[in-house]
Amino acid sequence: MPAVRTLWRVVGQMGQGPACGCGMAALPGRALGTSPWQSPADASFHSASSSETDRPRVLITGGLGQLGVGLANLLRKQFGKDNVILSDIRKPSDRVFHSGPFIYSDILDYKNLRESVVNHRITWLFHYSALLSAVGEANVSLARAVNITGLHNVLDVAAEHNLRLFVPSTIGAFGPTSPRNPTPDLCTQRPRTIYGVSKVHAELMGEYYHYRYGLDFRCLRYPGVISADSQPGGGTTDYAVQIFHDAVKNGKFECNLKPSTRLPMMYIDDCLRATLEVMEAPAESLSLRTYNVSAMSFSPEELAQEVLKHIPQFQITYNVDSVRQAIADSWPMNFDDSNARKDWGWKHVFDLPELVTTMLNFHGSQSRVAQAN
Repeated sequence: MPAVRTLWRVVGQMGQGPACGCGMAALPGRALGTSPWQSPADASFHSASSSETDRPRVLITGGLGQLGVGLANLLRKQFGKDNVILSDIRKPSDRVFHSGPFIYSDILDYKNLRESVVNHRITWLFHYSALLSAVGEANVSLARAVNITGLHNVLDVAAEHNLRLFVPSTIGAFGPTSPRNPTPDLCTQRPRTIYGVSKVHAELMGEYYHYRYGLDFRCLRYPGVISADSQPGGGTTDYAVQIFHDAVKNGKFECNLKPSTRLPMMYIDDCLRATLEVMEAPAESLSLRTYNVSAMSFSPEELAQEVLKHIPQFQITYNVDSVRQAIADSWPMNFDDSNARKDWGWKHVFDLPELVTTMLNFHGSQSRVAQAN
């Protein structure tokens, strides 16, 4: 773990932005970041360089994961290609590299992250860098560094430059003592994975920065997210992605969860749209800073039955992974996302039949192209 950086913040040094009426008190100082920064009592919820009518300048960290590329595509259609910058520490594919701006950015390197925000005049930051549940359990020290130390760097940079910050959370932020059916926004959270612990930490730190320093922090607890054009990334819900690859390719699938394991799920188009909608929502409409969002809930057995309607010869077998099963058994079976639906009008589009049809059509067409080639 890197050494703690200690520098004092100077109140009122830059005099940013119009009044937001949030009633924050000016603070004498704090130990954060690598340079002095401040969040005066009249700080705006928006970046000082933007207004309501300006297009945001967006940076997405961890952009080569399951959600980053899809989010970049959506935001580029909305705000213009050059206003949305993907970043990661990995090398992008040629397709991703040529689809819009891409930069190297390491969230564990505070100086590099800060330079990226300054040089590209970023006003919105989407922080997707994280190790997922099963991968995190296999490498706890790395998960702790990426998911917690990296988050602290992102919070400091976002606060210093008055960004609007989105950090995703997860069903993994709940634990076996949480109510599971349904799970409300506010309840006991005692996760038993480093991934879940780090996400609870992110929720609480983001809310703390919001109430203490005026950071415009927004967070959604995602259910299992299912996408057609990405590979499973080490999450417990990834069976619901892999099943479509295997069904089209081999006509059979071996599931590592019990057939009755019910978890909340969402198709990626709904997930990305929810993310944009909560970021665009007026600050005064948000009664919470962290919301559950969901679309459907199903078990491997129910998913397989829906696949069988399209591929009658499909076969599913079960070889339960004890680690993943224990994680799934501690997670919600259904999300209560009524606050998201009430506060900023969240509505999902994809239910299970639409999800299965869309996924199989995509993988079927991909398979036919591969065979033709």
